[in-house]
Amino acid sequence: MRESDVGLIGLATMGANLALNIEHKGFVVSVYNRSADRTKTFMEQRAKGKNIFAYFSIEDFVKSLEKPRRIILMVKAGEAVDEFLSQLMVWLEPGDVVVDGGNSYFKDTERRMKKLGEHGIHFMGVGISGGEEGALKGPCIMAGGPSEAEEIMRPVFVKIAAKVGDDACYGYMGPGGAGHFVKMVHNGIEYAIMQAIAEVYDAFTTLLGLDALTISEIFADWNAGELNSFLLEIASEVLSKIDYETKKPLVELILDKAGQKGTGKWTSQTAMDLGVPVPTIDAAVSARNMSALKEERVTASKIIKCMMDVKPNVDKSSIISAARSSLHCTMLVAFAQGMSLISVASKEFGYVPKLWEVAKVWRGGCIIRARLLNMIMDVYSRRPELVNLLLDTTYAKELCDRQAEWRSFVSTAKLTGIPCPAISSALDYFDCFRRERLPANLIQALRDRFGAHGYERVDKSGTFHTEWGS
Repeated sequence: MRESDVGLIGLATMGANLALNIEHKGFVVSVYNRSADRTKTFMEQRAKGKNIFAYFSIEDFVKSLEKPRRIILMVKAGEAVDEFLSQLMVWLEPGDVVVDGGNSYFKDTERRMKKLGEHGIHFMGVGISGGEEGALKGPCIMAGGPSEAEEIMRPVFVKIAAKVGDDACYGYMGPGGAGHFVKMVHNGIEYAIMQAIAEVYDAFTTLLGLDALTISEIFADWNAGELNSFLLEIASEVLSKIDYETKKPLVELILDKAGQKGTGKWTSQTAMDLGVPVPTIDAAVSARNMSALKEERVTASKIIKCMMDVKPNVDKSSIISAARSSLHCTMLVAFAQGMSLISVASKEFGYVPKLWEVAKVWRGGCIIRARLLNMIMDVYSRRPELVNLLLDTTYAKELCDRQAEWRSFVSTAKLTGIPCPAISSALDYFDCFRRERLPANLIQALRDRFGAHGYERVDKSGTFHTEWGS
């Protein structure tokens, strides 16, 4: 038996599908899982008859691989990654490559990279997006780590990645934790877009009284045009699903508590650390936290009865049209915020991703793939040093042309007590960003009044302090 080209650890759904994808593209694969039973089931069923070979000890697994060894970890982020690295270190040799394909925090990736690098072992943090279907049929892959390791792994990644035309949705994002950083921001944008879609769904059900199947049809119609995106496509799909037992739309039977694994929170925290405003992503994270307060919300709904019981007359077609424009604008703003964060972080941490390439690889395989990424790629191809997409006239025009309906939707939602934190925050971001002067002058005056923090003036250079009480 020949040595395997690639080793993969972790046979949960994502790992198992990725192993099958790698084998399907012509590579021989060794697999290992902490649970021997899971490994046996995988080999007896989905991997049967394929060039996939199972091992039940780390030693045998490592020894089965061609040198330099290429090992992909598909395990839960956190302690599990460190545990497997400790076990692998016993058997690995200088020049071997270990890839963390999970949703690890980028600073943890850099710590692990330094530790393994001291032993001559290459460690890469690689963002893999596309869910279980993407892992099997072709994900979006965002690689980060030593360039020598990237050269070794590139033939595998390019072959297994999703394709848009002749382009593989694979990109080398730079050294260190760049791959996991870009994947983290990808997930933050994902949070924002999902929240915006949910807010439109809420307005349609609460304000217009539309049922799930009707909303599904509206979303499908939108997805056929400029709003074409994976998340809108599957939102339409989800809304059309009928529960077998009750014959009701399944979505209506799902508890309104949204889970999260931390990547959205990390995006907001990192943006705060770097001083980059990403309020739409922040709003989406907070909305998930709010959804978790189910018991409190149930109680509050019985106590706080200050809104109108009778909803105002609204024009159905106008609301639907305004919602479409609002979703489009929110998606544009969410991408602008995420790209701005990547731009600043690249300078801060020494990452060197070309922003047009980030947009390019996000066009296929990943969760946030959308038609508008073609425009974003075009903008950065023309203006690679652009600090914010809103500074491009073509991009800004997309927002300006729809702002009337955007404002109308937000106003109607506010007047009728329907929360729309993501869509509303996106509008606030747009309005703040386009203002030459903001009221921060008063904030600086107040800071100087109570804390002598000083302030700058518009009519002369320097820093000043005033004895305000005298």
